[in-house]
Amino acid sequence: MIGAFLLVGFAVALFVGFNIGGSNTGPAFGPAVGANVISKLFAGVLMSIFFFVGAWTIGRRVVNTLGRELVTDPGVFTIETSIVVLFFIGGALFVGNYAGVPASTSMTAVGAIAGLGVAAGELNWAVMGEIAVWWIVAPLVGFWVAGVVGRYFYPTINRWVAIEQTDGSLLTVDRSGTVPAPTLGPNTTRREAVGSVVVIGIGCLMAFSSGTSNIANAIAPLYGAGVDLNLLILLGCGAVTIGAVTIARRTLDTLGNDITDLPLTAAIVVAVISSGIVIGLSAIGIPASFVIIATMSIVGLGWGRATRSTTVSEGVRGEKTPNVSVGALTAEEPGEEAPGIGEEDPAETPSAAELFNPETTGRVVVMQNVVPLLSTVGAYLTFRLLFAFVW
Repeated sequence: MIGAFLLVGFAVALFVGFNIGGSNTGPAFGPAVGANVISKLFAGVLMSIFFFVGAWTIGRRVVNTLGRELVTDPGVFTIETSIVVLFFIGGALFVGNYAGVPASTSMTAVGAIAGLGVAAGELNWAVMGEIAVWWIVAPLVGFWVAGVVGRYFYPTINRWVAIEQTDGSLLTVDRSGTVPAPTLGPNTTRREAVGSVVVIGIGCLMAFSSGTSNIANAIAPLYGAGVDLNLLILLGCGAVTIGAVTIARRTLDTLGNDITDLPLTAAIVVAVISSGIVIGLSAIGIPASFVIIATMSIVGLGWGRATRSTTVSEGVRGEKTPNVSVGALTAEEPGEEAPGIGEEDPAETPSAAELFNPETTGRVVVMQNVVPLLSTVGAYLTFRLLFAFVW
């Protein structure tokens, strides 16, 4: 019977990993695929490689937090309870996909495990408190870091990022030597090559950060139940690979996401800041929501860019009030020169409506909070009933 339950547990974990691969590949490599820098298949391969590296190195720390430290007695993780926890995590993915909004699997996983811990009287409140504090602090850090970048560095970055596509292949294979070697295409400019490398590199960074944080969502409950961690990482990453090269192909056509149609420069800045924060938190074993951190980074970046219309002294004296709007990110095209600080008319700042879809943004905010709450309450009530009448 235990063997049958274990197989079911593996199946549910693989299902979660499969969906992680499908949902995370698009945000990571969508810009590179959209710019015809790489193919969808190659994007899936890169996603698989760097997700595995992140999971194998830093990700095991988050797995240990969720599987061993979030509850005072890891013995509450049996194969049966692990299946129920994974059911709630998989359910969150389904609800998010059905609503067309990415639900935070990290927050949902913590909520489901916390529900189990409370029902069993074994929740480690100190660890739960530390995670909750970082969930509040991390988005604020993303906001302020992005704000500084938006005010002082965004125009410079915007000039560098412009990718000017030329006719023909980006790379060709030079077969004149003994060993065939890749070389730039006949029309490929150095700027195009550098820009392409940057876009691919950002995708790899996001894939790595996803591995550090998200592998735990698929395998932590089974690890808590005593299954070998290395085996679980291999199985989880295998499922992510299948999702990345199959169902992810549908999302790779979208350059941005359902929240906003970001310019390429803003997408790169937000990806670097958000991935850096997620990797840092994963290194200390804290599961984090990339979507929430990225959303606050977008707002901070837009706020910082909008305040460039006013100098610090003008703001202090009240001589000029900036039109603070994330729409400021669309003020220049990639490669276009931006006015200096204080030289721009605040009235010329584009409105947020040019960048954000208010209805979709509201749905994202609601789903990011409601789904983890439903997972926590649902898991608690389910385990209370199971402990009282079944186990």
